[in-house]
Amino acid sequence: MRKVIVTGGAGFIGSHLVDRLLENGDRVICIDNFDPYYNRSIKENNINSHRMNNKYRLVEEDIRNLDTFRDKITEDIDVIVHLAAKAGVRPSVKDPVGFQEVNVMGTQNILEFAKERDVKQFIFASSSSVYGTNENVPWSEDDHVLKPISPYASTKVNGELMGHVYSELYDMQFLALRFFTVYGPRQRPDLAIHKFLRLMSNGEQITLYGDGSSRRDYTYIDDIIDGVMAAIDYTDSMYEIINLGNNRTVQLLELVEAIEEASGIEADNKTHAPEVPGDVEQTWADVSKARELLGYNPNYNLYKGLKKFVQWYQNTSIN
Repeated sequence: MRKVIVTGGAGFIGSHLVDRLLENGDRVICIDNFDPYYNRSIKENNINSHRMNNKYRLVEEDIRNLDTFRDKITEDIDVIVHLAAKAGVRPSVKDPVGFQEVNVMGTQNILEFAKERDVKQFIFASSSSVYGTNENVPWSEDDHVLKPISPYASTKVNGELMGHVYSELYDMQFLALRFFTVYGPRQRPDLAIHKFLRLMSNGEQITLYGDGSSRRDYTYIDDIIDGVMAAIDYTDSMYEIINLGNNRTVQLLELVEAIEEASGIEADNKTHAPEVPGDVEQTWADVSKARELLGYNPNYNLYKGLKKFVQWYQNTSIN
């Protein structure tokens, strides 16, 4: 039985990971500051079932506060999965300093905590956004020509590099997992799939940035959690960067059509707006390394994943 810290453990990806860890019999310490970026009730709802498990403990704390973080966690820890971050390309363009403070200094704090407590395994949530304008698709971890174009992306590059330093100096295994456009139940309400379905359900207008030709590699949450759990079990090398995606890129207009098909709701009211600074034209994951090292094999195509998301959306009162 492992003792695992999950930072950001009340959020979308974090709460799904906690589900899986508790099902696996692990003890979990969830760290979350319930950032007001969206309604706190959404995160509270995510962790309702966790609170009833005696192997779960919630620590409401900001990762920028290293001293209080130290005081609240005194037990030995086997693994840290660091998901906590200010998220989103577009918000980061408006608040680059805030993103630097949380995503860079906060990550530094968690790495310092891991060093001080001799935590030997550290899993870091990176992002496909680190590839930026790299035209060599599908994107491979072996392509070191990173061209980030948003403050958010630059903070994730920084986290990967800090992880390499700590791995080298302090005998700490560090795996950076580059997530590609994760969606599914509990997805943040500001993200495209969730926002589009909500607006379509209410008969409201949806806004497509650009001409609709931008493309994303949409990855269902269960596939991502499979990859994270495999990374926790991985022991063969001390430092790795690994893509977790679906290995298929989908055009924005194709996404809207897929949501229509999965939900039975027509997007009759669409408008276009200029492209947003910091957004990239295309994301596309080469997952061959994840397959080789982690046995990663995404099981959800877009339609299958959207059907499960729509079912969740229609059966939840908190959106």
